[in-house]
Amino acid sequence: MGKQFSVTDQFINVDEVVHKVVRPESGAVNTFIGTVREFTKNKRTLYLKYEAYVSMAEKKLAQIGDEITSKWPDAKCAIVHRIGELHISDIAVVIAVSTPHRADAYDASRYAIERMKEIVPIWKKEHWEDGTSWIGDQQELKRYPTGEPLEEDL
Repeated sequence: MGKQFSVTDQFINVDEVVHKVVRPESGAVNTFIGTVREFTKNKRTLYLKYEAYVSMAEKKLAQIGDEITSKWPDAKCAIVHRIGELHISDIAVVIAVSTPHRADAYDASRYAIERMKEIVPIWKKEHWEDGTSWIGDQQELKRYPTGEPLEEDL
């Protein structure tokens, strides 16, 4: 069934991720599924390419799991992020969190995705109809252009 916190170049099986956190004492399992969207800031995306420093990314995903457990002691979390070329509607990330009560499951799941964007070394290259650009971090605060002008430079 794989690791609790992992980076893969294979399709992500949502049921397998959820199964990692299901347990009798949990009354809630919240699942976040991040997919590739077609339009970003009025630009049509053709596909994305994700790259990662895999060993460090998996350590950081596990760190997020530890942080969740310290904030929500009854929570159990699993996170899988995909790398490689992903097309529109492909699943890029699955986060599953189980807790005894739903509010904690929602809060911990949101915490996980926001924290991932802050600390996990995964980068994406956006391929649009009119060019490409590396996103230097998950929060999209830093871009690494590939020769084409960026939208904010026009």
